[in-house]
Amino acid sequence: MAKYRKVDPKIWNDEKFSQFSDRGKLVFLFLLTHPHMTPIGAMRTTQPGLAAELGWSLKAFQEAFQEALSKGMVIANEKACFLSLPKFLKYNPPESPNVVISWEKCLDDIPECKEKDLLLQNVKAYLEALPEAFRKALPEAFAKAMPNQEQEQEQEQEQEQEQDKNNPCTSFDDARPGNDLFQIFWDHYPRKAGKGSTQKAWKKIRQPHTALKEILTALEWQKQSEQWTKDGGQYIPYPATYLNQRRWEDEPMMPNPLRGRVSEKTARTIQNLQEWLDEEPEEIQ
Repeated sequence: MAKYRKVDPKIWNDEKFSQFSDRGKLVFLFLLTHPHMTPIGAMRTTQPGLAAELGWSLKAFQEAFQEALSKGMVIANEKACFLSLPKFLKYNPPESPNVVISWEKCLDDIPECKEKDLLLQNVKAYLEALPEAFRKALPEAFAKAMPNQEQEQEQEQEQEQEQDKNNPCTSFDDARPGNDLFQIFWDHYPRKAGKGSTQKAWKKIRQPHTALKEILTALEWQKQSEQWTKDGGQYIPYPATYLNQRRWEDEPMMPNPLRGRVSEKTARTIQNLQEWLDEEPEEIQ
């Protein structure tokens, strides 16, 4: 169990948090600092139990709790007694690989449910951005904790392949029955690097057939974007990064109205300044 929590003072500038009522803010901070909250940001609890700890009526607690729940700052499965804070690790990162190793101890304290499966996936994805020592420290128990989920993914892929055989996809030419969906992605993606890590990232995608349709649609405009075309394409994300970060869900940038009227460098500087001025306060969850 974590002995302390980090609360970034910028939470008071966060747009979502600032919209909470006083009770809503108290409930979120109560969850963030709860003694039973595990180091990966999840715990076994129920709303009646939390209400009793605060000495509130269940109705009063549920109304305050719903504020964070509705904005995605809390994930809960009341039937499974599961609760998690999606951005917990962002503000409470492991200080060393040994801390990551210790996470194995908390797995049995978190109830089994689909929300826990998603939590473990997110923990793995989070560690991928850290140095190699942190990634290697991820306990094997994490992998063992998700066999059912992996089986479900395999079953989904088999079902989608069966659907393809019966109903060939006409939204893109290459998605013919029996074709390897990953290979289709690989063939269309403009940067060929790290194929092994990209295959691992692909296997994490649920409903890959649907995702591939969305990816190919997004690639049509992304390949033409300024970021991907400038300097010989050196800013194109590595394919594994593209998949892990779900970059096909990015939205096209609005064209710069200054382009062509001033130098390219000046246009970019003004656009970057405008984006900085328009930027919303960083979300603290």
